[in-house]
Amino acid sequence: MSWLAVALVLVVAAAGLLRWRRPAWYWLTFGVTLAVLRVLVRYPSVMDACGLTVPPPRWRLVMARTMNRPTPGPRAPRILWLRPTRTGLVLRLKLRPGQDAFDVAASCDRLRHSFGMYGVTSRELRSGVVEVRMTGYDVLKRVQMPARLDSRPMRIPVALREDGSVHYRDYRAVPHALTLGATESGKSVYQRNLVTALAPHRVALVGIDCKQGVELFPLARRFSALADNPDTAAELLDALVAHMETVYQLIRAEQRITADIPDGEIAADIWDLPEDLRPVPVVVLVDEVAELALFASKEEEKRRDRIITALARLAQLGRAAGIYLEICGQRFGSELGKGITMLRAQLTGRTAHRVNDESSANMAFGDVAPDAVLAAIQIPTDTPGVAIAGDSTGGWARIRAPHTSLRQAVNICNRHAAVTPELPALAPFRPALDSPQPIPAPAVEPTPAAA
Repeated sequence: MSWLAVALVLVVAAAGLLRWRRPAWYWLTFGVTLAVLRVLVRYPSVMDACGLTVPPPRWRLVMARTMNRPTPGPRAPRILWLRPTRTGLVLRLKLRPGQDAFDVAASCDRLRHSFGMYGVTSRELRSGVVEVRMTGYDVLKRVQMPARLDSRPMRIPVALREDGSVHYRDYRAVPHALTLGATESGKSVYQRNLVTALAPHRVALVGIDCKQGVELFPLARRFSALADNPDTAAELLDALVAHMETVYQLIRAEQRITADIPDGEIAADIWDLPEDLRPVPVVVLVDEVAELALFASKEEEKRRDRIITALARLAQLGRAAGIYLEICGQRFGSELGKGITMLRAQLTGRTAHRVNDESSANMAFGDVAPDAVLAAIQIPTDTPGVAIAGDSTGGWARIRAPHTSLRQAVNICNRHAAVTPELPALAPFRPALDSPQPIPAPAVEPTPAAA
Protein backbone atom coordinates (compact mmCIF):
# COMPACT_ATOMS: atom_id res chain seq x y z
CA MET A 1 0.00 0.00 0.00
CA SER A 2 2.89 2.36 0.75
CA TRP A 3 4.33 1.75 -2.73
CA LEU A 4 0.98 2.64 -4.28
CA ALA A 5 0.86 5.90 -2.33
CA VAL A 6 4.42 6.77 -3.37
CA ALA A 7 3.60 6.05 -7.03
CA LEU A 8 0.48 8.19 -6.80
CA VAL A 9 2.45 11.08 -5.30
CA LEU A 10 5.06 10.79 -8.05
CA VAL A 11 2.40 10.83 -10.76
CA VAL A 12 0.73 13.89 -9.26
CA ALA A 13 4.09 15.65 -8.91
CA ALA A 14 5.01 14.81 -12.51
CA ALA A 15 1.65 16.11 -13.73
CA GLY A 16 2.10 19.34 -11.79
CA LEU A 17 5.63 19.81 -13.11
CA LEU A 18 4.52 19.19 -16.68
CA ARG A 19 1.61 21.59 -16.33
CA TRP A 20 3.98 24.30 -15.10
CA ARG A 21 6.96 23.78 -17.42
CA ARG A 22 5.53 21.97 -20.46
CA PRO A 23 1.78 22.59 -20.75
CA ALA A 24 1.64 20.96 -24.19
CA TRP A 25 3.12 17.72 -22.83
CA TYR A 26 0.77 17.85 -19.82
CA TRP A 27 -2.21 18.21 -22.13
CA LEU A 28 -1.22 15.21 -24.25
CA THR A 29 -0.50 12.99 -21.23
CA PHE A 30 -3.00 13.94 -18.52
CA GLY A 31 -5.03 16.97 -19.52
CA VAL A 32 -6.95 15.58 -22.48
CA THR A 33 -8.34 12.63 -20.52
CA LEU A 34 -9.43 14.80 -17.59
CA ALA A 35 -10.97 17.38 -19.93
CA VAL A 36 -13.02 14.78 -21.83
CA LEU A 37 -14.36 13.39 -18.54
CA ARG A 38 -15.26 16.87 -17.28
CA VAL A 39 -17.13 17.73 -20.47
CA LEU A 40 -19.09 14.48 -20.62
CA VAL A 41 -20.02 14.46 -16.92
CA ARG A 42 -20.86 18.16 -16.57
CA TYR A 43 -22.42 18.70 -20.00
CA PRO A 44 -26.18 18.53 -19.12
CA SER A 45 -25.89 20.70 -15.99
CA VAL A 46 -23.56 23.22 -17.64
CA MET A 47 -25.84 23.64 -20.66
CA ASP A 48 -28.80 24.17 -18.35
CA ALA A 49 -26.91 26.70 -16.20
CA CYS A 50 -25.75 28.62 -19.29
CA GLY A 51 -29.27 28.86 -20.68
CA LEU A 52 -28.50 26.63 -23.66
CA THR A 53 -31.45 24.28 -23.16
CA VAL A 54 -34.98 24.31 -24.53
CA PRO A 55 -38.19 22.96 -22.97
CA PRO A 56 -39.27 19.50 -24.11
CA PRO A 57 -41.70 19.41 -27.05
CA ARG A 58 -45.40 19.17 -26.32
CA TRP A 59 -45.75 15.68 -27.73
CA ARG A 60 -43.24 14.39 -25.18
CA LEU A 61 -45.18 16.05 -22.37
CA VAL A 62 -48.42 14.52 -23.65
CA MET A 63 -46.81 11.08 -23.94
CA ALA A 64 -45.37 11.29 -20.43
CA ARG A 65 -48.73 12.36 -19.01
CA THR A 66 -50.59 9.66 -20.92
CA MET A 67 -48.21 6.87 -19.93
CA ASN A 68 -47.89 8.14 -16.35
CA ARG A 69 -44.16 8.70 -16.65
CA PRO A 70 -41.95 11.46 -15.14
CA THR A 71 -42.04 14.79 -16.91
CA PRO A 72 -39.08 15.07 -19.28
CA GLY A 73 -36.55 17.78 -18.48
CA PRO A 74 -35.13 20.49 -20.73
CA ARG A 75 -33.00 19.37 -23.66
CA ALA A 76 -29.46 20.53 -24.37
CA PRO A 77 -27.86 20.65 -27.84
CA ARG A 78 -26.98 17.15 -29.02
CA ILE A 79 -23.28 16.24 -29.19
CA LEU A 80 -22.55 15.01 -32.70
CA TRP A 81 -18.94 14.13 -31.88
CA LEU A 82 -16.13 15.08 -29.54
CA ARG A 83 -12.59 15.09 -30.93
CA PRO A 84 -9.42 15.67 -28.90
CA THR A 85 -6.63 17.66 -30.60
CA ARG A 86 -3.04 18.44 -29.69
CA THR A 87 -4.14 21.73 -28.10
CA GLY A 88 -7.67 21.09 -26.86
CA LEU A 89 -11.07 19.65 -27.76
CA VAL A 90 -13.43 20.16 -30.68
CA LEU A 91 -17.09 19.75 -29.85
CA ARG A 92 -19.66 19.67 -32.62
CA LEU A 93 -23.22 20.41 -31.47
CA LYS A 94 -26.60 20.02 -33.14
CA LEU A 95 -28.82 22.87 -31.96
CA ARG A 96 -32.36 22.26 -30.84
CA PRO A 97 -35.29 24.00 -32.55
CA GLY A 98 -35.45 27.59 -31.37
CA GLN A 99 -31.76 27.90 -30.53
CA ASP A 100 -29.33 30.21 -32.29
CA ALA A 101 -25.57 30.03 -32.88
CA PHE A 102 -25.29 33.45 -31.24
CA ASP A 103 -26.51 31.93 -27.95
CA VAL A 104 -23.54 29.55 -27.94
CA ALA A 105 -21.11 32.34 -28.86
CA ALA A 106 -22.42 34.53 -26.05
CA SER A 107 -21.89 31.71 -23.53
CA CYS A 108 -18.28 30.89 -24.49
CA ASP A 109 -16.80 32.56 -21.42
CA ARG A 110 -19.17 30.70 -19.08
CA LEU A 111 -18.40 27.42 -20.84
CA ARG A 112 -14.69 28.09 -20.35
CA HIS A 113 -15.09 28.40 -16.58
CA SER A 114 -17.54 25.53 -16.30
CA PHE A 115 -15.40 23.03 -18.20
CA GLY A 116 -12.10 24.24 -16.74
CA MET A 117 -10.55 25.08 -20.13
CA TYR A 118 -8.20 27.91 -21.05
CA GLY A 119 -10.27 29.27 -23.93
CA VAL A 120 -13.52 28.52 -25.77
CA THR A 121 -14.59 29.81 -29.18
CA SER A 122 -17.49 28.84 -31.42
CA ARG A 123 -18.45 29.15 -35.06
CA GLU A 124 -21.44 28.11 -37.11
CA LEU A 125 -20.65 25.40 -39.65
CA ARG A 126 -24.07 25.24 -41.26
CA SER A 127 -27.66 25.77 -40.30
CA GLY A 128 -28.23 24.18 -36.91
CA VAL A 129 -24.65 22.90 -36.42
CA VAL A 130 -22.10 24.74 -34.26
CA GLU A 131 -18.46 23.86 -33.67
CA VAL A 132 -17.06 24.69 -30.22
CA ARG A 133 -13.25 24.70 -30.03
CA MET A 134 -11.68 24.50 -26.56
CA THR A 135 -8.02 25.01 -25.74
CA GLY A 136 -6.46 23.33 -22.75
CA TYR A 137 -3.59 25.82 -22.29
CA ASP A 138 -2.24 29.11 -23.61
CA VAL A 139 -1.13 28.10 -27.10
CA LEU A 140 0.10 31.63 -27.87
CA LYS A 141 2.56 31.74 -24.97
CA ARG A 142 4.98 29.44 -26.78
CA VAL A 143 3.95 29.06 -30.40
CA GLN A 144 4.56 25.61 -31.87
CA MET A 145 3.25 25.12 -35.39
CA PRO A 146 1.93 21.62 -36.14
CA ALA A 147 4.15 19.32 -38.15
CA ARG A 148 1.51 18.76 -40.85
CA LEU A 149 0.32 21.93 -42.55
CA ASP A 150 -2.19 22.39 -45.36
CA SER A 151 0.05 24.49 -47.59
CA ARG A 152 -1.04 25.19 -51.17
CA PRO A 153 0.09 27.57 -53.92
CA MET A 154 -0.46 31.13 -52.70
CA ARG A 155 -1.84 29.83 -49.39
CA ILE A 156 0.79 29.76 -46.66
CA PRO A 157 0.75 29.23 -42.87
CA VAL A 158 2.02 32.26 -40.98
CA ALA A 159 0.73 32.06 -37.39
CA LEU A 160 -1.21 30.13 -34.79
CA ARG A 161 -4.70 31.13 -33.64
CA GLU A 162 -5.74 31.21 -30.01
CA ASP A 163 -8.04 28.22 -30.58
CA GLY A 164 -5.08 26.08 -31.68
CA SER A 165 -5.81 26.16 -35.41
CA VAL A 166 -3.37 27.48 -38.00
CA HIS A 167 -3.78 30.95 -39.47
CA TYR A 168 -3.20 30.92 -43.22
CA ARG A 169 -2.52 33.80 -45.56
CA ASP A 170 -4.50 32.96 -48.69
CA TYR A 171 -3.58 35.44 -51.41
CA ARG A 172 -6.17 34.19 -53.88
CA ALA A 173 -8.99 34.67 -51.35
CA VAL A 174 -7.62 37.87 -49.75
CA PRO A 175 -5.36 39.51 -52.34
CA HIS A 176 -4.16 42.56 -50.40
CA ALA A 177 -3.54 43.07 -46.68
CA LEU A 178 -2.57 45.75 -44.19
CA THR A 179 -0.41 45.08 -41.12
CA LEU A 180 -0.22 47.68 -38.34
CA GLY A 181 1.77 47.73 -35.13
CA ALA A 182 3.87 49.90 -32.88
CA THR A 183 7.62 49.59 -32.51
CA GLU A 184 8.70 46.25 -31.01
CA SER A 185 5.20 44.81 -31.48
CA GLY A 186 6.26 41.90 -33.73
CA LYS A 187 5.58 43.32 -37.20
CA SER A 188 9.04 42.43 -38.49
CA VAL A 189 8.77 38.82 -37.27
CA TYR A 190 5.36 38.50 -38.95
CA GLN A 191 6.86 39.83 -42.18
CA ARG A 192 9.77 37.38 -41.95
CA ASN A 193 7.31 34.52 -41.60
CA LEU A 194 5.56 35.68 -44.76
CA VAL A 195 8.84 35.79 -46.69
CA THR A 196 10.13 32.44 -45.42
CA ALA A 197 6.78 30.73 -46.10
CA LEU A 198 6.69 32.13 -49.65
CA ALA A 199 10.37 31.39 -50.36
CA PRO A 200 9.92 27.76 -51.56
CA HIS A 201 7.04 28.65 -53.89
CA ARG A 202 7.08 29.87 -57.46
CA VAL A 203 6.42 33.50 -56.67
CA ALA A 204 8.32 36.74 -57.22
CA LEU A 205 8.99 38.78 -54.09
CA VAL A 206 9.27 42.55 -54.43
CA GLY A 207 10.33 44.58 -51.41
CA ILE A 208 10.15 48.28 -50.58
CA ASP A 209 12.11 49.08 -47.43
CA CYS A 210 12.79 52.78 -47.01
CA LYS A 211 14.77 52.22 -43.80
CA GLN A 212 17.83 51.86 -46.03
CA GLY A 213 16.90 48.21 -46.46
CA VAL A 214 17.79 47.04 -42.95
CA GLU A 215 14.75 44.72 -42.76
CA LEU A 216 14.47 43.20 -46.24
CA PHE A 217 17.93 43.48 -47.82
CA PRO A 218 19.40 40.64 -45.70
CA LEU A 219 16.85 38.44 -47.53
CA ALA A 220 17.84 39.83 -50.92
CA ARG A 221 18.79 36.49 -52.51
CA ARG A 222 15.13 35.50 -52.64
CA PHE A 223 13.83 38.88 -53.89
CA SER A 224 13.31 39.69 -57.54
CA ALA A 225 13.36 43.44 -56.88
CA LEU A 226 14.15 45.69 -53.94
CA ALA A 227 13.99 49.43 -53.27
CA ASP A 228 15.57 51.12 -50.26
CA ASN A 229 14.50 54.75 -50.79
CA PRO A 230 11.36 56.58 -51.97
CA ASP A 231 12.83 57.59 -55.34
CA THR A 232 13.68 54.01 -56.28
CA ALA A 233 10.33 52.86 -54.86
CA ALA A 234 8.46 55.23 -57.20
CA GLU A 235 10.30 53.84 -60.23
CA LEU A 236 9.76 50.26 -59.03
CA LEU A 237 6.02 50.78 -58.61
CA ASP A 238 5.78 52.31 -62.08
CA ALA A 239 7.55 49.22 -63.43
CA LEU A 240 5.03 47.00 -61.61
CA VAL A 241 2.14 48.93 -63.16
CA ALA A 242 3.70 48.42 -66.60
CA HIS A 243 4.18 44.71 -65.82
CA MET A 244 0.51 44.51 -64.80
CA GLU A 245 -0.60 46.00 -68.11
CA THR A 246 1.57 43.49 -69.99
CA VAL A 247 -0.04 40.61 -68.08
CA TYR A 248 -3.50 41.92 -68.94
CA GLN A 249 -2.55 41.97 -72.62
CA LEU A 250 -1.49 38.32 -72.32
CA ILE A 251 -4.79 37.37 -70.64
CA ARG A 252 -6.73 39.22 -73.34
CA ALA A 253 -4.83 37.37 -76.07
CA GLU A 254 -5.45 33.98 -74.43
CA GLN A 255 -9.02 34.41 -73.20
CA ARG A 256 -10.39 31.69 -75.51
CA ILE A 257 -13.97 32.94 -75.73
CA THR A 258 -14.99 30.99 -78.82
CA ALA A 259 -18.21 29.02 -78.75
CA ASP A 260 -16.57 25.60 -78.48
CA ILE A 261 -14.57 26.46 -75.32
CA PRO A 262 -16.19 25.40 -72.00
CA ASP A 263 -17.11 28.22 -69.65
CA GLY A 264 -14.66 26.97 -67.04
CA GLU A 265 -11.71 27.42 -69.41
CA ILE A 266 -12.34 31.04 -70.33
CA ALA A 267 -9.49 33.12 -68.91
CA ALA A 268 -10.22 36.12 -66.70
CA ASP A 269 -7.04 36.14 -64.61
CA ILE A 270 -3.64 34.45 -64.59
CA TRP A 271 -4.98 31.35 -62.79
CA ASP A 272 -7.23 30.57 -65.77
CA LEU A 273 -4.28 30.48 -68.16
CA PRO A 274 -2.45 27.26 -69.05
CA GLU A 275 0.46 26.58 -66.71
CA ASP A 276 3.04 27.01 -69.47
CA LEU A 277 1.69 30.51 -70.23
CA ARG A 278 0.87 31.61 -66.71
CA PRO A 279 2.97 34.57 -65.50
CA VAL A 280 4.70 34.34 -62.15
CA PRO A 281 2.59 35.85 -59.33
CA VAL A 282 4.15 38.82 -57.54
CA VAL A 283 3.93 39.67 -53.84
CA VAL A 284 4.86 43.26 -53.00
CA LEU A 285 5.99 43.87 -49.41
CA VAL A 286 6.06 47.49 -48.21
CA ASP A 287 7.88 47.71 -44.88
CA GLU A 288 6.90 51.21 -43.73
CA VAL A 289 4.23 52.90 -45.79
CA ALA A 290 4.53 56.25 -43.95
CA GLU A 291 7.99 56.77 -45.46
CA LEU A 292 6.36 56.68 -48.89
CA ALA A 293 3.56 59.07 -47.97
CA LEU A 294 5.40 61.80 -46.07
CA PHE A 295 6.93 64.78 -47.89
CA ALA A 296 8.74 68.02 -47.02
CA SER A 297 8.94 69.84 -50.37
CA LYS A 298 7.04 70.27 -53.62
CA GLU A 299 9.23 67.73 -55.41
CA GLU A 300 8.67 65.17 -52.66
CA GLU A 301 4.93 65.84 -52.79
CA LYS A 302 4.87 65.03 -56.53
CA ARG A 303 6.81 61.84 -55.84
CA ARG A 304 4.42 60.95 -53.01
CA ASP A 305 1.34 61.39 -55.23
CA ARG A 306 3.01 59.23 -57.87
CA ILE A 307 3.69 56.46 -55.33
CA ILE A 308 0.22 56.46 -53.76
CA THR A 309 -1.43 56.51 -57.19
CA ALA A 310 0.63 53.49 -58.29
CA LEU A 311 -0.19 51.60 -55.09
CA ALA A 312 -3.90 52.38 -55.49
CA ARG A 313 -3.83 51.13 -59.10
CA LEU A 314 -2.08 47.93 -58.05
CA ALA A 315 -4.61 47.40 -55.25
CA GLN A 316 -7.58 47.96 -57.55
CA LEU A 317 -6.36 46.10 -60.63
CA GLY A 318 -3.51 43.85 -59.56
CA ARG A 319 -5.42 40.79 -58.36
CA ALA A 320 -6.30 39.43 -61.79
CA ALA A 321 -2.71 40.03 -62.91
CA GLY A 322 -1.36 38.08 -59.94
CA ILE A 323 0.04 41.08 -58.05
CA TYR A 324 -0.64 41.09 -54.31
CA LEU A 325 0.15 43.79 -51.74
CA GLU A 326 1.42 43.41 -48.16
CA ILE A 327 1.57 46.88 -46.64
CA CYS A 328 3.03 47.38 -43.17
CA GLY A 329 3.18 50.48 -41.00
CA GLN A 330 2.75 51.94 -37.56
CA ARG A 331 -0.18 54.12 -38.62
CA PHE A 332 -2.27 54.25 -41.77
CA GLY A 333 -4.72 57.08 -41.43
CA SER A 334 -5.93 60.12 -43.33
CA GLU A 335 -3.11 62.23 -41.84
CA LEU A 336 -0.81 60.61 -44.42
CA GLY A 337 -2.55 62.61 -47.13
CA LYS A 338 -5.02 62.19 -49.96
CA GLY A 339 -5.49 58.78 -51.46
CA ILE A 340 -4.59 56.89 -48.29
CA THR A 341 -8.15 56.03 -47.26
CA MET A 342 -8.94 54.96 -50.82
CA LEU A 343 -5.92 52.65 -50.74
CA ARG A 344 -6.89 51.28 -47.33
CA ALA A 345 -10.36 50.42 -48.60
CA GLN A 346 -8.76 48.04 -51.11
CA LEU A 347 -6.78 46.15 -48.43
CA THR A 348 -9.15 43.35 -47.44
CA GLY A 349 -6.98 41.54 -44.89
CA ARG A 350 -6.22 43.40 -41.68
CA THR A 351 -3.68 42.47 -39.00
CA ALA A 352 -3.00 44.70 -36.00
CA HIS A 353 -0.22 44.05 -33.52
CA ARG A 354 0.06 46.08 -30.32
CA VAL A 355 -0.82 49.71 -31.01
CA ASN A 356 -0.26 52.80 -28.90
CA ASP A 357 -3.74 54.33 -29.13
CA GLU A 358 -7.30 53.49 -30.04
CA SER A 359 -7.25 55.56 -33.23
CA SER A 360 -4.53 53.30 -34.66
CA ALA A 361 -6.72 50.25 -33.98
CA ASN A 362 -9.64 52.02 -35.64
CA MET A 363 -7.50 52.50 -38.74
CA ALA A 364 -7.23 48.73 -39.02
CA PHE A 365 -10.68 47.51 -37.95
CA GLY A 366 -12.99 50.49 -37.65
CA ASP A 367 -14.45 49.94 -41.12
CA VAL A 368 -14.47 46.12 -41.24
CA ALA A 369 -14.61 44.63 -37.71
CA PRO A 370 -15.45 47.15 -34.96
CA ASP A 371 -15.49 44.41 -32.32
CA ALA A 372 -11.78 43.81 -32.92
CA VAL A 373 -10.77 47.36 -31.97
CA LEU A 374 -11.03 46.71 -28.23
CA ALA A 375 -9.09 43.45 -28.54
CA ALA A 376 -6.29 45.21 -30.45
CA ILE A 377 -5.70 47.87 -27.80
CA GLN A 378 -5.65 45.26 -25.02
CA ILE A 379 -2.58 43.40 -26.30
CA PRO A 380 0.02 43.58 -23.49
CA THR A 381 3.51 44.92 -24.13
CA ASP A 382 5.22 41.77 -22.83
CA THR A 383 3.80 39.56 -25.62
CA PRO A 384 5.41 40.74 -28.88
CA GLY A 385 4.02 38.98 -31.91
CA VAL A 386 0.44 38.69 -30.62
CA ALA A 387 -1.91 40.27 -33.13
CA ILE A 388 -5.56 40.54 -34.11
CA ALA A 389 -6.37 39.30 -37.62
CA GLY A 390 -9.61 40.25 -39.34
CA ASP A 391 -11.11 40.75 -42.76
CA SER A 392 -14.08 42.37 -44.46
CA THR A 393 -16.48 39.68 -43.19
CA GLY A 394 -16.33 41.16 -39.69
CA GLY A 395 -14.76 38.08 -38.10
CA TRP A 396 -11.49 38.30 -36.21
CA ALA A 397 -9.12 36.09 -34.24
CA ARG A 398 -6.13 36.50 -31.94
CA ILE A 399 -2.98 35.08 -33.52
CA ARG A 400 0.75 34.89 -32.88
CA ALA A 401 3.48 34.12 -35.39
CA PRO A 402 6.30 31.77 -34.36
CA HIS A 403 9.51 33.61 -33.59
CA THR A 404 11.77 33.58 -36.64
CA SER A 405 15.15 35.22 -36.16
CA LEU A 406 16.78 37.17 -38.93
CA ARG A 407 19.47 34.51 -39.19
CA GLN A 408 16.86 31.79 -39.73
CA ALA A 409 15.08 33.88 -42.36
CA VAL A 410 18.35 34.57 -44.20
CA ASN A 411 19.23 30.86 -44.23
CA ILE A 412 15.83 29.91 -45.67
CA CYS A 413 15.98 32.60 -48.35
CA ASN A 414 19.53 31.61 -49.33
CA ARG A 415 18.47 27.96 -49.51
CA HIS A 416 15.71 28.80 -52.01
CA ALA A 417 17.59 31.48 -53.94
CA ALA A 418 17.61 29.26 -57.04
CA VAL A 419 13.83 29.55 -57.46
CA THR A 420 13.88 33.37 -57.55
CA PRO A 421 12.08 34.41 -60.76
CA GLU A 422 13.67 36.96 -63.07
CA LEU A 423 11.09 39.37 -64.46
CA PRO A 424 12.33 41.53 -67.36
CA ALA A 425 10.28 44.53 -66.20
CA LEU A 426 11.93 44.39 -62.76
CA ALA A 427 15.47 43.58 -63.90
CA PRO A 428 16.85 47.10 -63.15
CA PHE A 429 15.75 46.67 -59.53
CA ARG A 430 17.24 43.23 -58.93
CA PRO A 431 19.35 43.51 -55.75
CA ALA A 432 23.11 43.24 -56.14
CA LEU A 433 24.30 40.10 -54.40
CA ASP A 434 28.01 40.90 -54.29
CA SER A 435 29.33 40.91 -50.77
CA PRO A 436 30.12 44.46 -49.64
CA GLN A 437 33.69 45.52 -49.08
CA PRO A 438 34.63 45.67 -45.41
CA ILE A 439 34.62 49.15 -43.97
CA PRO A 440 38.13 50.06 -42.79
CA ALA A 441 38.47 50.88 -39.14
CA PRO A 442 39.15 54.54 -38.40
CA ALA A 443 42.75 55.40 -37.74
CA VAL A 444 43.54 55.86 -34.07
CA GLU A 445 45.94 58.58 -33.19
CA PRO A 446 48.70 57.40 -30.84
CA THR A 447 48.32 58.70 -27.33
CA PRO A 448 51.28 60.89 -26.39
CA ALA A 449 53.29 59.55 -23.55
CA ALA A 450 53.00 61.37 -20.31
CA ALA A 451 55.98 63.59 -19.57
